This record gives sequence, C-alpha cells and structure tokens, in this order.
Amino acid sequence: MRRVFVATLALTLINYLAMLLWTLPALIEAAGGLRPFDLRPFGYDLSQARGYLAALPGQARDLYLTAQHWLDTTYPALLALSLILALHLLLGARGVWLARAGSVVAVLGAVADYVENAAVAALLRAGAEGVTQGMVAWACAWTVAKSAATGAVMTVALAAAIAALWHRWKRSMK
Repeated sequence: MRRVFVATLALTLINYLAMLLWTLPALIEAAGGLRPFDLRPFGYDLSQARGYLAALPGQARDLYLTAQHWLDTTYPALLALSLILALHLLLGARGVWLARAGSVVAVLGAVADYVENAAVAALLRAGAEGVTQGMVAWACAWTVAKSAATGAVMTVALAAAIAALWHRWKRSMK
C-alpha cells in the first residue's frame, strides 16, 4: 500500500503544481490580481463573482474552462485517494474508524469539487451580466463545501502524521 500511496501522492503533487505554477497564476494575473473561484475557500457573493467575471478577459476565461478544469478533473480524485491512503497508513488498525470516517469526508470533498467545477463553468459561460444570484450561491456553496471537507481531512492526516512521528521519536529515545 505504501508504493501505491507514494505513486498517488506524486501524481497528486504534479497535478497540483501544474495548477499552482501555470493556470492559477495566469488566471490571477489576467483578472488583475483577483483570485479564481476555486481559490476562495470562504466563498463569494454576486458582486464579487460579477467583478471577477468582468475582469477576466475571454482568453483567460477559455484557459479556466479548458486547462484549469481539465487539471481540476483529475485533481479531486487524486487528492481524495492520497488522503484516504495516508489516513489508512498513518492510523492503521487502531484508528480504522477514524480512517474510514476521514475517507468518507475525502470522497465528499472530491464530489463537492466536481460539482463546483460544473457550477463555475456555468458562471464562466454566463459572464458578468448573465450570472444570477442563484447561480453564484450554488457555486459558492460547493466551493465552501469542498474547502471545508478537504481542510478537515488534511487536518486529520497532518495530526496523524505528527502523532506517528512523535511515537517514532519516542521509541528511538528508549
């Protein structure tokens, strides 16, 4: 399982780095420093959505709808799988209930990310003048849900990693 985890984590990081170093900075720059919807974990309202859409030129909107969404098609599944494997490796048999609960939340985070992608695509196609309060509220809800679920699982995985390192260090000191 460790090899599968390492391979999955490597693919997840490569995918994330492509977004972090290519598409997301290009979208931020094109919109005059405004963050894309995906990078607003606490959400956005109608005026913020319209402001972003108005600032985003057509070529950047196309980048969002193509390369960014293509990368964000593989990323949620890879991230969820990486987190699930990490939880099971770190928590083992003693923490199987927590690993299973975290796995469910990781899958829910991935599902929320996929629904967010579809909702954001609808915002991008509608443009600043075509978006409605309902469209923005729907997309925003999924952005917040994705962020909350993913953040919660990452916190549990980080705590489990710290605990594992702590126990390993304590054993080495005996």
